[in-house]
Amino acid sequence: MDFDDTPEEAIFRREVRAFLNTHASPKSPSSRGLRRRFIRDAADLAAAKAWQGKKAAAGFAAITWPKDLGGRGGTAIEQVIYNQEEADFDVQRGAFEIGLGMCVPTLMKYGKPQQLKRYVAPALRGEEIWCQLFSEPSAGSDLAGLRTRAVRDGDDWVINGQKIWTSGAHFCDFGIIVTRTDPNAQKHAGLTFFFLDMKSKGVEVRPIKQISGAANFNEVFFADVRIPDEQRLGAVGDGWKVSLTTLMNERLAVGDNTGPAVEDLVDLARGLDLDDAPALRNGAVREKLADWFVQSQGVKLTKFRTMTALSRGQTPGPEASITKLVSAKQGQDIAAFAVDLLGMAGAVTDTELSPMHAWFQQAVLQAPGLRIAGGSDEILRNIIAERVLGLPADVRVDKDVPFNALPTGAR
Repeated sequence: MDFDDTPEEAIFRREVRAFLNTHASPKSPSSRGLRRRFIRDAADLAAAKAWQGKKAAAGFAAITWPKDLGGRGGTAIEQVIYNQEEADFDVQRGAFEIGLGMCVPTLMKYGKPQQLKRYVAPALRGEEIWCQLFSEPSAGSDLAGLRTRAVRDGDDWVINGQKIWTSGAHFCDFGIIVTRTDPNAQKHAGLTFFFLDMKSKGVEVRPIKQISGAANFNEVFFADVRIPDEQRLGAVGDGWKVSLTTLMNERLAVGDNTGPAVEDLVDLARGLDLDDAPALRNGAVREKLADWFVQSQGVKLTKFRTMTALSRGQTPGPEASITKLVSAKQGQDIAAFAVDLLGMAGAVTDTELSPMHAWFQQAVLQAPGLRIAGGSDEILRNIIAERVLGLPADVRVDKDVPFNALPTGAR
């Protein structure tokens, strides 16, 4: 494993740094928490669109995408390098990870040439935003248990049902959706995949108020929503196969820790007094910092394995689940420890009064959701156990059973 940039990669990194230094401001301890992953209001959305437009104009919006679709035609390792460098700058980009990281790549694989010409470039420039309509009240980790129905009606499909926990649906223009089209088939076989206009008649978006005060997730209801068959992605009944394309991209898109890191806690402890001395000098605090630093180095080296695979043109395997599993819990643990360290001030969530703009307090409230998004801890452990360690798979009682014959709870 070579941790150093090749001469070509070093040149590209300098190009990225020059762009960022010209168009963005570096992060500082005082600015952390001002702009996080989620869009909070219209100002955040406008800032995200403006930044996306600048990236697209400079050729950094989708480095690995083909040039004829607005990308750079670059390598996966160049995308990793760009992400590493951008992480040090205070930019708003929370509106596009799902669309450009999951939805549009699925469209690029299964869509028709005229659809790619119509939809890819506007998404890349930040003019149109996409969301992922997958989870349902009774189908979260077990996505194939979904009940939203699509029924063929001539050249159209009519969709009825409900999706939930849809990030960004309230400001999105388009969405990808997986539906059940054959309830007589086993649950993985009776699904079909579409994309749709979120302003279609019969689509209702209801934001879900979170404990943090934000409303980033939504319920989405479909009442006789009519979409043309030409917006189907993949064959009828092949929805699970298409969904796997999206889910594989999702693992990579949400794999990084979006919560506080060890460095954030060090900055807090350096300026916070504990027992009449900086908290950074306290033995118990230093022990915690040491544990999390060692853990973060393990995550870093695991990421380097993925980077090495990318640099060789290989596709990362299921071991990428390790990064998300460890990082999400670490972010939650660090945030909780920081709030305890703040004492009574840990209850202050005012971004103008609390250290680091109440970043730790917000992270405590958001962290449980991040341990579910992109695959819950339990699902990731199963993936690691079965596909990395080669342990026996869980027993499946629904195998080869038609979906409409599966037992359900009392109603």
